[in-house]
Amino acid sequence: MKANAELFLETKCVLGEGPCWDERRNVLLWVDILKNKLYMYDFFTKKVAFTVLPECVTSVVCHPFGDYVITMGRGFYFFNSDTGVLRPIQHLESHLPNNRFNDGKCDPLGRYWAGTMDQNGAKFAGSLYVLDKDLQTHKMLENVSISNGLAWSPDGAIMYYIDTLTNEIVSFKSNFETGLISDKRTVIHIDKEDGCPDGMTIDQEGMLWISHWGGGKVTRWNPDTGDLLQTVNVPAPYVTSCTFGGKRLDELYITTACVDLTEEEVHTYPLSGSVFRIKTTVKGLPSHKFIAARKRMKK
Repeated sequence: MKANAELFLETKCVLGEGPCWDERRNVLLWVDILKNKLYMYDFFTKKVAFTVLPECVTSVVCHPFGDYVITMGRGFYFFNSDTGVLRPIQHLESHLPNNRFNDGKCDPLGRYWAGTMDQNGAKFAGSLYVLDKDLQTHKMLENVSISNGLAWSPDGAIMYYIDTLTNEIVSFKSNFETGLISDKRTVIHIDKEDGCPDGMTIDQEGMLWISHWGGGKVTRWNPDTGDLLQTVNVPAPYVTSCTFGGKRLDELYITTACVDLTEEEVHTYPLSGSVFRIKTTVKGLPSHKFIAARKRMKK
């Protein structure tokens, strides 16, 4: 089954990424990594605003005791969107000055997973980390090239993960008691002619929605069978990520990039860097929030 996404916001992001739905405020957030911008679209006021941060901001999640938590540069930070105040949590990989964080998301336990990558394209230089409720970080995977999409099955028992350069989506068993992952296996392979897998999300039926960098689309897959179920065409070649939003979580919001486009490609795909949307027949899952211990929040 094929469908077409419609333009939602023409933002001209150089590297739009990391969409996150905040149901408390009825707000869609996303980032422009290369412009250090954190965007917010308020569905009540119908206005879009952005904050320019000191370094590249790469992902954002909500938390119930305050505002937001972000990955910026090589660190985790609390961010107050009303005041613009940043509070550092952890800074990692100081020995790898070319590295930065990339995609990140919270798991059902309220822990913030985020991975790193080398900005010059060196392979296997990145790692996948998790920030726990005590604000401590743990390295979960290493030898990662471009850490990207994350998603958890509806029951939380399986974590799905993308290292873009592998062109694969892999799964891990997720242990609620220990917080560890195990039993890695490949569940989906993306043909190179369809681009590379980037960000992803999951719906209530446990199907994965995968963004295709260089493929101009989002695809829906059954991770149990490896079957392709649906294709959503996007009028931009560099599709970066997607998330479900709206009051009923039945709208898929899609971020794109215009980085590295030739003059001819810019003319052909003038909406590159915009946010797109499509109404879906299946609902998504609410975004998991970061849950930090209150005593840690007060520090």
